[in-house]
Amino acid sequence: MRRSFVLASVSAMALLLAGCVAPSQPPPRPAPPVALPTPAPAPAPSPPPPLVSADWRDWPLTPGNWSYRTDAQGSIASFGVSGLAPEFTLRCDRARSRIVLTRNGQTSAPTLTIRTTSVARTLPVSPATTGAAADLAARDALIDAIGYSRGRFVVQGGGAPALVVPAWAEILRVAEDCRG
Repeated sequence: MRRSFVLASVSAMALLLAGCVAPSQPPPRPAPPVALPTPAPAPAPSPPPPLVSADWRDWPLTPGNWSYRTDAQGSIASFGVSGLAPEFTLRCDRARSRIVLTRNGQTSAPTLTIRTTSVARTLPVSPATTGAAADLAARDALIDAIGYSRGRFVVQGGGAPALVVPAWAEILRVAEDCRG
Protein backbone atom coordinates (compact mmCIF):
# COMPACT_ATOMS: atom_id res chain seq x y z
CA MET A 1 0.00 0.00 0.00
CA ARG A 2 2.80 2.12 0.74
CA ARG A 3 3.86 1.89 -2.72
CA SER A 4 0.50 2.95 -4.02
CA PHE A 5 0.53 5.81 -1.58
CA VAL A 6 3.93 6.98 -2.84
CA LEU A 7 2.77 6.62 -6.39
CA ALA A 8 -0.40 8.54 -5.65
CA SER A 9 1.63 11.23 -3.87
CA VAL A 10 4.04 11.57 -6.74
CA SER A 11 1.17 11.76 -9.20
CA ALA A 12 -0.62 14.36 -7.11
CA MET A 13 2.59 16.40 -6.87
CA ALA A 14 3.07 16.20 -10.60
CA LEU A 15 -0.45 17.42 -11.10
CA LEU A 16 0.07 20.20 -8.60
CA LEU A 17 3.28 21.23 -10.29
CA ALA A 18 1.59 21.14 -13.67
CA GLY A 19 -1.08 23.44 -12.28
CA CYS A 20 1.62 25.90 -11.14
CA VAL A 21 3.03 26.37 -14.61
CA ALA A 22 1.93 29.56 -16.16
CA PRO A 23 -0.74 29.00 -18.74
CA SER A 24 0.54 29.19 -22.27
CA GLN A 25 -0.16 32.49 -23.97
CA PRO A 26 -1.93 32.66 -27.27
CA PRO A 27 0.45 33.22 -30.11
CA PRO A 28 1.25 36.90 -30.60
CA ARG A 29 -0.94 38.65 -33.09
CA PRO A 30 0.80 39.74 -36.24
CA ALA A 31 1.50 43.43 -36.34
CA PRO A 32 -1.08 45.31 -38.38
CA PRO A 33 0.19 46.06 -41.85
CA VAL A 34 1.90 49.37 -42.05
CA ALA A 35 0.22 51.59 -44.59
CA LEU A 36 2.92 52.81 -46.89
CA PRO A 37 2.30 56.18 -48.42
CA THR A 38 1.05 55.80 -51.93
CA PRO A 39 3.63 57.19 -54.28
CA ALA A 40 2.41 60.01 -56.45
CA PRO A 41 1.60 58.71 -59.89
CA ALA A 42 4.33 59.33 -62.37
CA PRO A 43 3.43 62.20 -64.66
CA ALA A 44 2.17 61.07 -68.01
CA PRO A 45 4.94 61.25 -70.51
CA SER A 46 4.54 64.19 -72.81
CA PRO A 47 3.73 63.21 -76.34
CA PRO A 48 6.73 63.10 -78.58
CA PRO A 49 7.10 66.16 -80.76
CA PRO A 50 5.65 65.62 -84.17
CA LEU A 51 8.22 64.41 -86.59
CA VAL A 52 8.97 67.04 -89.15
CA SER A 53 8.84 65.28 -92.44
CA ALA A 54 10.72 66.49 -95.45
CA ASP A 55 7.34 66.44 -97.22
CA TRP A 56 5.33 69.55 -96.30
CA ARG A 57 2.09 67.65 -96.95
CA ASP A 58 2.78 65.72 -93.73
CA TRP A 59 3.32 68.82 -91.57
CA PRO A 60 0.61 69.60 -89.00
CA LEU A 61 -1.82 72.37 -89.89
CA THR A 62 -1.26 75.80 -88.38
CA PRO A 63 -3.99 76.42 -85.77
CA GLY A 64 -6.78 78.64 -87.01
CA ASN A 65 -9.80 78.94 -89.28
CA TRP A 66 -10.79 80.89 -92.35
CA SER A 67 -13.28 83.74 -92.22
CA TYR A 68 -14.85 85.67 -95.08
CA ARG A 69 -16.22 89.20 -95.23
CA THR A 70 -16.77 92.01 -97.67
CA ASP A 71 -15.94 95.69 -97.51
CA ALA A 72 -16.12 98.70 -99.86
CA GLN A 73 -13.04 97.55 -101.85
CA GLY A 74 -14.04 93.91 -102.32
CA SER A 75 -13.94 90.70 -100.31
CA ILE A 76 -11.46 89.37 -97.79
CA ALA A 77 -10.62 85.83 -96.66
CA SER A 78 -8.53 85.73 -93.49
CA PHE A 79 -6.87 82.76 -91.81
CA GLY A 80 -5.89 82.72 -88.15
CA VAL A 81 -6.99 82.13 -84.60
CA SER A 82 -10.25 83.86 -83.72
CA GLY A 83 -9.71 87.00 -81.66
CA LEU A 84 -6.12 87.47 -82.89
CA ALA A 85 -4.72 89.20 -85.96
CA PRO A 86 -4.98 86.94 -89.03
CA GLU A 87 -1.84 85.08 -90.08
CA PHE A 88 -2.63 85.14 -93.79
CA THR A 89 -5.11 87.17 -95.84
CA LEU A 90 -6.38 87.21 -99.42
CA ARG A 91 -8.01 90.52 -100.35
CA CYS A 92 -9.82 91.30 -103.58
CA ASP A 93 -9.18 94.81 -104.84
CA ARG A 94 -12.14 94.93 -107.23
CA ALA A 95 -11.22 98.31 -108.75
CA ARG A 96 -7.82 96.99 -109.90
CA SER A 97 -8.95 93.35 -110.44
CA ARG A 98 -6.08 92.22 -108.22
CA ILE A 99 -5.79 89.83 -105.29
CA VAL A 100 -3.36 90.80 -102.54
CA LEU A 101 -1.86 88.00 -100.42
CA THR A 102 -0.65 89.28 -97.06
CA ARG A 103 1.52 87.37 -94.58
CA ASN A 104 1.07 88.94 -91.16
CA GLY A 105 3.95 89.62 -88.78
CA GLN A 106 7.53 90.72 -88.85
CA THR A 107 8.91 89.96 -92.25
CA SER A 108 12.47 90.43 -93.35
CA ALA A 109 12.83 88.45 -96.59
CA PRO A 110 11.83 90.06 -99.88
CA THR A 111 9.83 87.01 -101.03
CA LEU A 112 7.10 84.58 -100.04
CA THR A 113 6.94 81.04 -101.37
CA ILE A 114 3.51 79.46 -101.85
CA ARG A 115 3.49 75.65 -102.15
CA THR A 116 0.42 73.76 -103.29
CA THR A 117 -0.01 70.17 -104.44
CA SER A 118 0.35 71.30 -108.06
CA VAL A 119 2.71 74.29 -108.02
CA ALA A 120 5.31 76.13 -105.96
CA ARG A 121 5.97 79.78 -106.68
CA THR A 122 8.11 82.45 -105.10
CA LEU A 123 6.51 85.88 -105.09
CA PRO A 124 8.16 89.26 -104.54
CA VAL A 125 6.64 91.09 -101.60
CA SER A 126 6.38 94.67 -100.51
CA PRO A 127 5.96 95.93 -96.97
CA ALA A 128 2.37 96.22 -95.78
CA THR A 129 0.94 97.70 -92.61
CA THR A 130 0.57 94.22 -91.08
CA GLY A 131 3.45 92.34 -92.73
CA ALA A 132 4.41 91.56 -96.32
CA ALA A 133 2.09 91.63 -99.33
CA ALA A 134 2.23 90.05 -102.79
CA ASP A 135 0.01 91.38 -105.57
CA LEU A 136 -1.49 88.97 -108.15
CA ALA A 137 -3.87 89.35 -111.08
CA ALA A 138 -7.35 88.09 -110.19
CA ARG A 139 -7.06 85.35 -112.83
CA ASP A 140 -3.57 84.21 -111.81
CA ALA A 141 -3.41 80.40 -111.85
CA LEU A 142 -1.71 80.41 -108.43
CA ILE A 143 -5.00 81.45 -106.81
CA ASP A 144 -6.74 78.41 -108.32
CA ALA A 145 -3.82 76.17 -107.28
CA ILE A 146 -4.18 77.41 -103.69
CA GLY A 147 -7.95 76.88 -103.67
CA TYR A 148 -7.75 73.40 -105.21
CA SER A 149 -4.67 72.20 -103.31
CA ARG A 150 -5.37 68.84 -101.70
CA GLY A 151 -6.27 69.81 -98.18
CA ARG A 152 -3.51 72.32 -97.51
CA PHE A 153 -0.92 74.69 -98.87
CA VAL A 154 2.17 76.27 -97.36
CA VAL A 155 3.24 79.90 -97.08
CA GLN A 156 6.97 80.25 -96.40
CA GLY A 157 9.39 83.13 -96.26
CA GLY A 158 9.33 86.67 -95.11
CA GLY A 159 11.47 85.63 -92.14
CA ALA A 160 8.39 84.25 -90.37
CA PRO A 161 7.61 80.61 -89.50
CA ALA A 162 5.98 78.55 -92.24
CA LEU A 163 2.19 78.45 -92.29
CA VAL A 164 0.45 75.21 -93.21
CA VAL A 165 -2.98 76.46 -94.16
CA PRO A 166 -6.09 74.42 -94.98
CA ALA A 167 -7.47 75.00 -98.48
CA TRP A 168 -11.04 76.04 -97.76
CA ALA A 169 -13.74 77.53 -100.00
CA GLU A 170 -13.14 81.10 -98.80
CA ILE A 171 -10.05 81.31 -101.03
CA LEU A 172 -11.94 80.66 -104.26
CA ARG A 173 -14.85 82.79 -103.10
CA VAL A 174 -12.54 85.81 -102.99
CA ALA A 175 -11.18 84.87 -106.44
CA GLU A 176 -14.68 84.64 -107.90
CA ASP A 177 -15.66 87.98 -106.33
CA CYS A 178 -12.63 89.61 -107.92
CA ARG A 179 -13.05 87.99 -111.34
CA GLY A 180 -16.60 89.27 -111.53
